[in-house]
Amino acid sequence: MTLQKTDALRHDWELSEVQALFDRPLNDLLFQAHSIHRAHFDPNAIQISTLLSIKTGKCSEDCGYCSQSAHHNTELEAEALLSLDEVIEAARQAKSEGADRFCMGAAWSRPNKRDFPKVLEMIKAVKSLDMESCVTLGMLDSDQAQQLKEVGLDYYNHNLDTSPEFYGNVISTRTFQDRLDTLNNVQQAGINVCSGGILGMGEERKDRCSLLIQLANMSKHPDSVPINMLVQVEGTPLFGEDEIEPLEFVRTVAVARLMMPHSVVRLSAGREEMSDEMQAMCFFAGANSVFYGERLLTTDNAGTNRDQKLFSSLGLKTSLEEKKACKNKHSEQNVASMV
Repeated sequence: MTLQKTDALRHDWELSEVQALFDRPLNDLLFQAHSIHRAHFDPNAIQISTLLSIKTGKCSEDCGYCSQSAHHNTELEAEALLSLDEVIEAARQAKSEGADRFCMGAAWSRPNKRDFPKVLEMIKAVKSLDMESCVTLGMLDSDQAQQLKEVGLDYYNHNLDTSPEFYGNVISTRTFQDRLDTLNNVQQAGINVCSGGILGMGEERKDRCSLLIQLANMSKHPDSVPINMLVQVEGTPLFGEDEIEPLEFVRTVAVARLMMPHSVVRLSAGREEMSDEMQAMCFFAGANSVFYGERLLTTDNAGTNRDQKLFSSLGLKTSLEEKKACKNKHSEQNVASMV
């Protein structure tokens, strides 16, 4: 069996190459992806993020998968922006449960002048807890991106969602180029990019290939790549869509790892519907991050008890545990040097 070397950072992927990766025998694909993953990451460590909806509902965008769109009748009750105290309390709770990154999402097309300064204060508060910060606030201009950088934001999430070819079947109120422009503003400001997509929206394999090409051919690979499985919400246009085959999802994770060997690949939405065995295959294929907690914005997520049991059975240690272990070891070494 001859394995193509794909751990070099490339930004020139073509569709035929990516299709060939998807078409490989599954065992070969997983072996290659795991080998690349092991070369760049601890294969038994997992990064934990928690996501909080800080402003829920009445979004002006018409994303076909989203329960928060004002265009869809999902019976979701809209909520105003959370207070700073509420966000701090949620961040502290997330850290106590093992998360080292706290992500905040607002159902906006783009930040407004009234609430954006309040979000900046939230980011500073999260940073004061010694946690990494991430926000997803919709489209950004360069000035907004710079303000986020100045308060210490670590990551900005803005998913491409799907391929440029399939995009119009899912969203009409903003263009694919709008999303690319926001990502460019984020990168130009020096903020880490978190960008991925959603599988199971009716797209074909060629669309999944094209999505990964868009991400991997960016001038700098996204630092974090969330791979979501559609969570079907009654009242949205995509409710009732055929579900993606589990092994096709695993293949997508593996190909993402091969194309972006240094990026963190996150299992995001849809984990509640994934079996432990499916998640284990995804971790072997190169996924090394999850969203942790009972809720992801407005949809259910795998519970913390289930996750803790799964991580224990797989021998996975969280990145926060790793940081604590390293800190304790460093302290012990300092004490020893003083004796």
